[in-house]
Amino acid sequence: MGRRRRSPGWVPNQHGAWAMLLAPVLTGVVLAGPVPAHALLVAAWLAAYLAFFAAGLWLRASRRPRYRPPALTYGAVTALLGTALLALHPRLLAWAPVYAPLLVASLRFSARRQDRTVTNDVVTVLAACLMLPVAHQVGGGSVWPWEALAATWPATVVVALYFVGTVPYVKTMIRERGNPRMRDASLAFHVVATAVVAVLAAGWPVGGQVVPGWAVVVVFVALTVRAVVVPRRWPAATPKQVGLGEVVATVAVVGALLAG
Repeated sequence: MGRRRRSPGWVPNQHGAWAMLLAPVLTGVVLAGPVPAHALLVAAWLAAYLAFFAAGLWLRASRRPRYRPPALTYGAVTALLGTALLALHPRLLAWAPVYAPLLVASLRFSARRQDRTVTNDVVTVLAACLMLPVAHQVGGGSVWPWEALAATWPATVVVALYFVGTVPYVKTMIRERGNPRMRDASLAFHVVATAVVAVLAAGWPVGGQVVPGWAVVVVFVALTVRAVVVPRRWPAATPKQVGLGEVVATVAVVGALLAG
């Protein structure tokens, strides 16, 4: 008798998503200085992603019962961990008005089976990148969300520019393979992003915050070259290969950013 097939929704199949999930929050941990509550934050964040993934799959499947158990299970775990985290840091609740619209918007895209659109991808990227100031707040570097954003905005912008740039780039490799307009959009975004990072590295208008070093600019130049060369030279790359490439690029961006 064959092995029973696992119910869908328990294990996400998006290889590149893990880098996007972990890089911003871990960058915030390093910038603030690790504290025990960060372990709870990361656990709650990963549980929230699993719940989000399962709920999105359930919505795309027209709410079929077989897709419901992982959404309910991961949702309960997220609620438990989130409650414990809020008990330690009740002011994190001030992030709710920021995250609620992003969550609702993305789930609406899933319900309409439009979860692969550029808009939805950018929404999920922004949600992930905002975990950088959240982690900074948990680390005691700031008290309120706006203080955390003020203290970490250059790093948050760099991380967000990188991950938003992965949206058109990955589409040129998979769903929009061979589409010249998507390739042009990817290149244009990377050029603009590199220019913004160069301005930040020059120290304007960063002021007293942590200034991204010129190593970050070098990495963004390399990413711009990648946006031109890879879709043309290796158009047959598999999704797994593309995802692994994103992991390497993420490590390069975060490493250069933290190196200063």
